[in-house]
Amino acid sequence: MAIYHESRITLRPFKESDAEDVLLWASDERVIQNTRLELCNSRELALHFIKKDCIYPFQQSICLDDHSIGIVFVLPISYAKFKADLGFAIGFNYWGQGIATKALKILLSRVFQEFSDLQRLEANILEDNMASQRVLEKVGFQREGLFRKVFNHKGVIVDAYIFSFLSTDEIPHDVV
Repeated sequence: MAIYHESRITLRPFKESDAEDVLLWASDERVIQNTRLELCNSRELALHFIKKDCIYPFQQSICLDDHSIGIVFVLPISYAKFKADLGFAIGFNYWGQGIATKALKILLSRVFQEFSDLQRLEANILEDNMASQRVLEKVGFQREGLFRKVFNHKGVIVDAYIFSFLSTDEIPHDVV
């Protein structure tokens, strides 16, 4: 398992020049299977994704040495400005190395300042996606419960756990 110094891991807006890097992780079914993202099987689709889909106020590239290796987004809920949805995905080659955990720690350290009305982040994680559940718990999210048959996920109605992090919660200092 590779260990990456936290300063090598950054969040930043996507750039058109990320298309090749995005294609590496966004074309991998293992990465996309537990997300709402669609497979991206060409450089043109990766570029379209960057230009058209990465326009949320806070949709960031998870970078290692400034190369896009994943995505994290905060999508404010239009009818309830005090809360937002959180989602993330990271390239398969980086699973289990603490990078997603570090990226979420970076996000949590600034998201409540960037969105002044935000009081609550929510993440809905598929019931069998244990790795993402562990990442959220490591950075201080609370598991609130199981929503039964809550999403149409790629044509199948599925159960998902809801996790939350409040603006008053603290990020654990011992996050690896």
